[in-house]
Amino acid sequence: MYLLLNSWDCIIQSLVLLIAANSAPILTRKIFGNHLNKPIDNGYKLGDGYSLLGNSKTWLGFYAALFFSTIVALYLGLKPITGTLFAILSMTGDLLSSFIKRRMGKAESSLVRGLDTIPESLLPLWLLNDLLSLNAVEITIIMGLFFLCEEFISPLLYKLNIKNNPY
Repeated sequence: MYLLLNSWDCIIQSLVLLIAANSAPILTRKIFGNHLNKPIDNGYKLGDGYSLLGNSKTWLGFYAALFFSTIVALYLGLKPITGTLFAILSMTGDLLSSFIKRRMGKAESSLVRGLDTIPESLLPLWLLNDLLSLNAVEITIIMGLFFLCEEFISPLLYKLNIKNNPY
C-alpha cells in the first residue's frame, strides 16, 4: 500500500512541476503583457518563409518557467536543480514542437493535438525519471493527465481571459 501511495505522490509532484513550467510563460505574459517579450528566435525566418520558432516563444517566458519550476520544486520538497532542469527540458520540448509546427506550415499558437503536449512532457519526465522516481507506466499516466489538463483547463483559462487561445 505504501508503494502505491508513494507512486501517486511522485505522479502528482511531476504533474505539478509540468503544469508550473508550462503555465509560467502564460501567466507572465498576462502580468507583463508584451513588455520584455523578446522572441527567442529573434524573428529569424528559415527558407520555408516561416519563423524558426515564432514570436510567442520568448525569453521572458523561458526564464519564468525556470523561476516558477525551481520555486515549485522547493515547495514540493525537491532539490531546486530538479525544478530548474525540469523547466529547461520542458521548454526545450515546447520549442521543439513549435519548430516542428512551423515546418508543417502551421501558424503560431495553432493547435496540433499531441504535438502540443508530448514533447514538453516526455522530455523532462523521461530524462529526469530517476530524480523523480518514475517508471514508464507512471510517465505515461502523467503525460495522459497533462494532456487532459490541456484539453479541459485551457478553454476555462481562455474564458477567464488568461490564455489567448482556447487550447
